[in-house]
Amino acid sequence: MFMLKKYLFIIFLLSVLKGQEKLPDISVRLLSGKTTNIYELLEKGPVIIDFWATWCSPCKKLMKHLDKFHKHFNDYGLNVLAVSTDTPRSMGKVKSFIRSNKYDFLVGLDPNQQVMKKCKAEIMPTTIILDQDGSVIYRHQGYYPGDEEKILKTIHDYYDKAGIEYKKLS
Repeated sequence: MFMLKKYLFIIFLLSVLKGQEKLPDISVRLLSGKTTNIYELLEKGPVIIDFWATWCSPCKKLMKHLDKFHKHFNDYGLNVLAVSTDTPRSMGKVKSFIRSNKYDFLVGLDPNQQVMKKCKAEIMPTTIILDQDGSVIYRHQGYYPGDEEKILKTIHDYYDKAGIEYKKLS
């Protein structure tokens, strides 16, 4: 009996260490007024989800890089979903910020931080990259210059591992 418990414990530990966190299929209201869900976006390829707010300076710095990734990798299936966590009072600033910067990626609205909670994002920005089956392959909270290189490496690694031909971004 002791050996069986020990064996089961080892299997449990290995599965925890090896297993990847998967996000649930969450619905997100978009700035356009439409609604999408995570798994719908994953049909095309990997997805970067980034939680941000108009008052968050590091978020704004990261968004420039996310836009560059979106423009370069979108033809290879990558979707970028930037989810604004601005409160209902400051939600009007979101549209003007996105327009003034000519960002082309999808923008979600999460004024009550429900999507943020479901994705276990605690601070802003929080960046999550999902592979096509919804497994988290990258998660990072905060932004410091150079973090964009880690995101780019994760994207390159994903396409390399999947055997998808693409033009590398440097």
